[in-house]
Amino acid sequence: MDDYGDVPIKKLDDQKIAFEVLKYIPSESAIYYQLVPFAVQDGVLEVGMVNPDDAEARDALQFIASKTGAPFKIYLISKKDFDVAIKSYEGLAGANMGTTGNIQTEIQAAESAVSKFTGGRGEKTPTATIVEDAPVTKVVSVIIQNALSGNASDIHIEPTAENLQVRFRVDGILHTSLTPPMTVHEAIVARIKILCNLKLDEKRKPQDGRFSYEFEMRKVDFRVSTFPTVWGEKVVMRILDPTKKDVNLKSIGLSEEQQQIIKEALNKPYGLILLTGPTGSGKTTTLYAMLNELDKIKYNIVSLEDPVEYDIPGISQSQVRPEIDYTFANGLRSILRQDPDIIMVGEMRDAETAKLAIQASLTGHLVLSTLHTNNCIGVVPRLIDMGIEPYLIPPTLILSIGQRLAPIICDDAKRSEPIEESLKVMMDQEFADLPEEFRAKLPSFDNVYHAESTTTCPSGTKGRIGVFEFLSMDTDLERLILDRPGENEIYKYARSKGFISMKEDAILKSFQGVISFEEVNKL
Repeated sequence: MDDYGDVPIKKLDDQKIAFEVLKYIPSESAIYYQLVPFAVQDGVLEVGMVNPDDAEARDALQFIASKTGAPFKIYLISKKDFDVAIKSYEGLAGANMGTTGNIQTEIQAAESAVSKFTGGRGEKTPTATIVEDAPVTKVVSVIIQNALSGNASDIHIEPTAENLQVRFRVDGILHTSLTPPMTVHEAIVARIKILCNLKLDEKRKPQDGRFSYEFEMRKVDFRVSTFPTVWGEKVVMRILDPTKKDVNLKSIGLSEEQQQIIKEALNKPYGLILLTGPTGSGKTTTLYAMLNELDKIKYNIVSLEDPVEYDIPGISQSQVRPEIDYTFANGLRSILRQDPDIIMVGEMRDAETAKLAIQASLTGHLVLSTLHTNNCIGVVPRLIDMGIEPYLIPPTLILSIGQRLAPIICDDAKRSEPIEESLKVMMDQEFADLPEEFRAKLPSFDNVYHAESTTTCPSGTKGRIGVFEFLSMDTDLERLILDRPGENEIYKYARSKGFISMKEDAILKSFQGVISFEEVNKL
């Protein structure tokens, strides 16, 4: 039976289901959605579902709750138990005359009301129309579909003093999509909680969950977080779209030279590769791009993630669950008993995980992970702060990479102009401490590029690309690390070897017309 997260499993066997319970759900709806009510405990309707991830079936259950006023709890049941349980309807006269009427028909009838919101073409109409004409289940579906159609990475549903604000994060920037009245706030939050199997009556503290949604013939996962505010519960939904998993080193913005550095590091038999940057800087995507470079037949590759964002064939991926004490540290201990060759640890959050990762790399494993520092040079001092002895870092750390994301200029929104003399002086100053042998390899700074709004690209940008910096281990750096150096000392050494910072990588991309020059100072 598939894993449905926190949905409990129920074995019905030959359990006798009372007619009073069956009347909650009409027989034709039970058959259509492959669900069956089997008990009422303390006023809560207990329902068995063959596929708890079926968003349409959950819509139906929400509809039942709105009609009957009875909350429900979902259980995962086998297809065999469902087939047996559904026969209980045979002895119920007028089974299709349950209290909810024909759920499927009524929900489908709401589609026309929802289309008034989208205008059939994604056009918005007054929010009042949605509230009056469409069930909340359909409003939530429309929000999700619009977010997916707009390539959003996150959905924010935020209560304010005046109204409810729905915002989508696209290319790292939040945009307001809807502003429904506060009267629908609790219903929308309840609908999302039902999808995630969260506690409906718990509004005082945060909750986390996840659900799946079928969109354009593909399954999209959502990671959900609720958060209590002075105006009510805020909900943030992170969109995890499996169609975006096919990333490679070139597609994320790495130059050929940078790709070669990574490939050489991945070919090492053991050691530690660390990615650094703030939340939302694309570290996980870069990790997946690295994993896609590996030979999944030749090597046993195991990952620990929070959450598992995309499924990668050939890799044993595991979701940590701190609530049951399955942490990165505990998981890493277990992985080492699985005869791994390569280990991906989603994040080194604490000293214990860092020490275990170092130990794993010392004992013949290649370890990929992320660390929260401002830049790649800060990795060494950070590891020392976490309790790693300096003498353990040189033999284990192969490569550290710092990264950020910058918006890509649309082709038809790109405008170039000759560089002004003052800006040319600034460029000379920026690279002044770079040794001459490396400065000679820099492109000429002739034209600077800007993003303009166009009819096809209103924001002037679409999508984002990474800007990177690299610190590779060598013999001289090994000796330096033993003296517990600060960031300035490491920078001076790296600079002497041709180190290019993230900001400078952004400058180079801006003069290539990939990103606008205005984005450079935002990094």
